[in-house]
Amino acid sequence: MPTVVKCPTCGKDVVWVPENKFRPFCSERCKQIDLGAWATEKYVIGGKPGEDAPEGAEREDGED
Repeated sequence: MPTVVKCPTCGKDVVWVPENKFRPFCSERCKQIDLGAWATEKYVIGGKPGEDAPEGAEREDGED
């Protein structure tokens, strides 16, 4: 039985299968709404530019 998740934008149930090209979103519309929220800085990742990561956190580039 495939996993079912909630669309982060509208809350609809979304079946998590490779055929669903918009997962975790239910549609292209919800995907674009989420992207727009990031672009207008409605969503942000905490911290200040140039601030060091907390002790023990891994960096994406693999360096310490």
